Amino acid sequence: MKKNDERVGIVSALGVNGEGIIKEESSVVFVPFALVGEKVKYKVLKVTNKCVYAKLLEVLTPAENRVRAKCPVFGKCGGCQLQHIKYVQQLKIKENAIANTFKKIANLDVKVKPTIKGDDHYRYRNKLQLPVVQTDIGVIIGFYAENSHRVVSIDDCYINAPWTKNVITAFKKYIEEFNVKGYNEFEHSGDIREITVKEIKGNLIITVVALKNNIPGKDRLIEILSEELKFRFSLYLNVNDKNTNVIYGDKFTLLYGAPSYVGDMLGVKYKIGVQSFMQVNTSVCAKLYGAVRDAVGADEDTVVIDAYSGAGLMTALLSKNAKKAIGVEIVPEAVECANELAQINGLQEKITNYLGKCEDIVPDIIAKERADGNKVCLVLDPPRKGCDIKVINAILDSEIDKIVYVSCKPSTLARDIGLLVGTLEVVSGEVKRVENPNVRYDVTTVRPFDMFAQTKHVETLVCLERKTN
Repeated sequence: MKKNDERVGIVSALGVNGEGIIKEESSVVFVPFALVGEKVKYKVLKVTNKCVYAKLLEVLTPAENRVRAKCPVFGKCGGCQLQHIKYVQQLKIKENAIANTFKKIANLDVKVKPTIKGDDHYRYRNKLQLPVVQTDIGVIIGFYAENSHRVVSIDDCYINAPWTKNVITAFKKYIEEFNVKGYNEFEHSGDIREITVKEIKGNLIITVVALKNNIPGKDRLIEILSEELKFRFSLYLNVNDKNTNVIYGDKFTLLYGAPSYVGDMLGVKYKIGVQSFMQVNTSVCAKLYGAVRDAVGADEDTVVIDAYSGAGLMTALLSKNAKKAIGVEIVPEAVECANELAQINGLQEKITNYLGKCEDIVPDIIAKERADGNKVCLVLDPPRKGCDIKVINAILDSEIDKIVYVSCKPSTLARDIGLLVGTLEVVSGEVKRVENPNVRYDVTTVRPFDMFAQTKHVETLVCLERKTN
């Protein structure tokens, strides 16, 4: 088997990213957008010692679970990977992927509960990020193709909110009217490099990321957006003149509208500004946070430690039923927001937020709260890279009784759970399996939440309880 070969095969399984797997000539062939049981024609793109990467050319015998994708650029844009699969099957695929990941990485057989879905599996995203690039044919607004810096032009996005089309239409009109240039990453030139939008309770925060502290026709842009949008909106200008992949620069300037907006979730009010983090799917986020609260099961004798607490929304929610909640976060601005959120909700007497590294702060907090006779529960919601090994070791040293872990990346989740449970260990900087492990925790719950419908991504809630022996 060699590059550019065109071959026919039958898909026997799906990979963790939803791609079809064909086994031929002692090779494992990965074919995106092919489904189990399908007979497909494919083209070999890359051959390695371990596997083969291919492109789907034609589905000769379609599977029963195959559907027609709604989006005209599905397969070209890198945003979605599963639109060609019936939604109920997408949920099962994610459940199986999590179970397989735990087995493969952590050597743990876990029972994965049915996936919790959102109110909508299209038009659910409340955040939008649009690169704006300069090409030989003019300015393109769209999304990046999978694993590339090539931008695919779009007019709408079916997993994003309905206002997406209006935002794109407005900016295309503005760009044409003022001959605005998109970003050229090779020459590091242009006017606008990115457009981002957040929706909070029917209000939009729109940010134009530019190379300079000025863009032409700002007043006209506000006018065009007002004509196209039915939402109240704010407009920010962000300056990013660095030649990196980081979206935002340090300087934000409010050009129009309110600086922030207030939302509410499960009885907690929160404020979202231009730099605030927010989950992309509001309905699933509410179900996830409610499940975290229920899993913690706090009472008036429980202290909840919310590690990687961000802007404090989950900390505030957890504090309501607990004796108190403690947030630990390394970003100063997030801690300021968390303190303000506690005041907005009248919870400042029940919440304490610490600025610093979890590995430096959490062990002392656990020791102190236990010495005071309190029950302690730890909630972990780290970034995609998972927990630093120092955090894992600090947790193990503390011998805490209950851990609730939220993750958006199954591979790092499985690694961290394996380290906590005891089926994995770090030897000379490498994570390795433990033969005949002394298991420290029982995995009592593994529950997926479909935060990212139509895509390969999934949010997962895991509960650990320390073994009594």
